[in-house]
Amino acid sequence: MLLNISRDFADKREEINELVGKPFTLEERQELKKTSFNELPVTAASIEIYNLLVLNEGQAQNHCNIEMRPKGVLISFSAAGETYSLVIPFFKLKIYKGRAEEYSFYKDQYFIKIHAGAGQTEVHSFIKKLRHYKADKALPRIEDQE
Repeated sequence: MLLNISRDFADKREEINELVGKPFTLEERQELKKTSFNELPVTAASIEIYNLLVLNEGQAQNHCNIEMRPKGVLISFSAAGETYSLVIPFFKLKIYKGRAEEYSFYKDQYFIKIHAGAGQTEVHSFIKKLRHYKADKALPRIEDQE
């Protein structure tokens, strides 16, 4: 779900927390080492997100932030002075490594692609951690049964 969180965030907080969980506690963040990554360059987006990003006049490059939550992720970006978040529960999240320096995050009809250069090891390790965390929190599968 794509939400404008600039206005009435208090009303939307409960809905976001229900979908992806409350933010990690300080202790959990220290254990996980890094639960968010800021200023990731956006290279492409679905039409709904793209229509918001083009409102950023004068910006050479659009950026987004990714925040891990216990049951999903929030991908946030600014558009025309407003802040928007794509709320993705883990069971809806698809992460693809397309081109050599690009990751794609999909949820239903929405997607956003970010640039991660070869020298940006922190970004690559964060995405790897996110993928492992998602796999660990996945629902049990038939193959997992003994």
